[in-house]
Amino acid sequence: MQAIESDFLFLIYDVAQLIRRHADKRASAVGMTRAQWAVLARLERQPDITQNELAQLTDVEPITVGRLIDRLELAGYVERRPDPGDRRVWRLRLMPKSTELLKDIHKFRGEIHSQMSAGLDKRTIDALTRGLQHMRGNLAHAKTSAAIKKVVMQ
Repeated sequence: MQAIESDFLFLIYDVAQLIRRHADKRASAVGMTRAQWAVLARLERQPDITQNELAQLTDVEPITVGRLIDRLELAGYVERRPDPGDRRVWRLRLMPKSTELLKDIHKFRGEIHSQMSAGLDKRTIDALTRGLQHMRGNLAHAKTSAAIKKVVMQ
């Protein structure tokens, strides 16, 4: 049996957990949560998405995303805008107040990336990135395939 320190799955889990801990600590220093930071970062990259789309992208329950958006909206970082094509749907957009907070998030991302990749050359980082993208695709496809099989079997 392989030592836990060399087991690929444990290593991925441990690295992700360490990133989350650092992000939790940094976000709490400015009175926020990592989940709130993740919402803001996602909305910066994908403005005008719906709460349901955001829930799917972040793998968080829609009710939880709704509560996160409630708090961010109350604090003036996000606004809900009605969808022009469907009165039942709200589109999410960042407010100008989020600009400074997003700068903090970018700074943290740069710092954690530098810390994680210290001692690794660009080719190694590029190879790791491609490998992780491929693995993510494999797992996303497997999840979709399993869901389709389940529906077909019923």
